[in-house]
Amino acid sequence: MLRVAALRVTRPRVAVLNAVHTHPHADTDSIIGAVRRDLPEVSRQAVYDVLHALTAAGLVRRIEPSGSVARYESRVGDNHHHVVCRSCGVIADVDCAVGAAPCLTASDDRGFSIDEAEVVYWGLCPDCFTASNS
Repeated sequence: MLRVAALRVTRPRVAVLNAVHTHPHADTDSIIGAVRRDLPEVSRQAVYDVLHALTAAGLVRRIEPSGSVARYESRVGDNHHHVVCRSCGVIADVDCAVGAAPCLTASDDRGFSIDEAEVVYWGLCPDCFTASNS
């Protein structure tokens, strides 16, 4: 994946990419912890730099739901959306309602050529919903 994206293959890049694939919607601190299990000597800045490079190359997607820190996922290029629990903050993927990107049509595109729609659904996850009704 790194070579296809014209990025050099380095141990930190491989470790960060593996961490993002293994821990969908992880925040930076969680990714740093996962990477340091394999590469204890890696710096926080190195992980930040790798996340930036992977995001710029389109190998990783950065999402930032309102009130949340930045999170990263490996599911890219399909214009999927997210559902976020208002109570515990868990995030899950939701496929587009219509299919192809941008999968929604703006009521007024203001002359823009729209190629993506980002939707965040908010509610309670099953565990929090059950707990709130107990």
